[in-house]
Amino acid sequence: MSDEISFGEPVNREQPFSIAVADRVRRLPPYLFAQINRLLYEKRRAGADVIDLGMGNPSDPPEDMVIEKLAEAARDPRNHGYSESRGLLNLRREVASKYFKHYGVRLDPENEIIGCLGSKEGFSHLCLALMGPGDTAIIPTPSYPAHLYAVALASANQIMLEVTDSEKFLSNVAYTCKHLQPKPKLVIVNFPHNPTTVTVEPEFYVELVALAKKFGFMVISDLAYADVTFDGYRTPSFLAARGAIDVGVELTTMSKGYNMAGWRVGFCSGNPEMIRALATIKTYYDYGMFQPIQIAAIMALRHTDAAVEAQAAIYQRRRDVLCEGMERIGWPVERPKASM
Repeated sequence: MSDEISFGEPVNREQPFSIAVADRVRRLPPYLFAQINRLLYEKRRAGADVIDLGMGNPSDPPEDMVIEKLAEAARDPRNHGYSESRGLLNLRREVASKYFKHYGVRLDPENEIIGCLGSKEGFSHLCLALMGPGDTAIIPTPSYPAHLYAVALASANQIMLEVTDSEKFLSNVAYTCKHLQPKPKLVIVNFPHNPTTVTVEPEFYVELVALAKKFGFMVISDLAYADVTFDGYRTPSFLAARGAIDVGVELTTMSKGYNMAGWRVGFCSGNPEMIRALATIKTYYDYGMFQPIQIAAIMALRHTDAAVEAQAAIYQRRRDVLCEGMERIGWPVERPKASM
């Protein structure tokens, strides 16, 4: 008798029926990382030894104390119901504490911080909350795919501005705002930049805030790689610029520096009206993070700063191995100051 399971012929299937998906879905190309993952799967099934340089997916685990706290919280029966969709207040307080400690930024955890199911979810739903048909967003290019397609899913238009020269990027933002009608509603920035690794200094955000106030656009700063910096470089925060909270928000994540990518823990912080709009959308789409994950994330934010710095040092060593190898084969590269 064979162990193979046969599911037989499909039942209750009549003539093919035409499924008409929304235009916003039909216009989307196949998602880049889904294509890469499919190719990886096929190669590995064929026995190939593949080095995956696709997604920024940590290969190291979170700290033991964080995993142990997750297990402890999961054993508490009180933690298995629906959670607060904005994130536990104590978790938001820890985010506020980190902003003050790292950037000197004071945030109100009640009204200026919200928990997200990873920064990607927060970004996508924020675009949905802020944009619609006829609106336009300026997006840095080369682009992280989610920055481009979250705007498309919100039925808004995109203007792509080259980002490898940050001063030229700002100049192009100003030129676009002067000559485009209606003016762009949103400018997206992402430094350390994915995928180019371009970094900026605090003065960049001072000028960006001035442009936002002059031309009336909102700002979303994606700070996903804030914790992964090298050679003494420290990532500045958009929210540390004077007046930034008047015009925008910043997204952060525990995926990279804390090795918690699969846990899906992110935050959106800044302008309270933009936070409120995101919270409204999220109440219709999700019930927040699993509460034991939030409790463990509190412990990670509170107690593992040294581990985050050590992880950045590991990535710096890996960067050096890669760059040295490239240099040996005659491919000189500028060593990135940040990102995986």
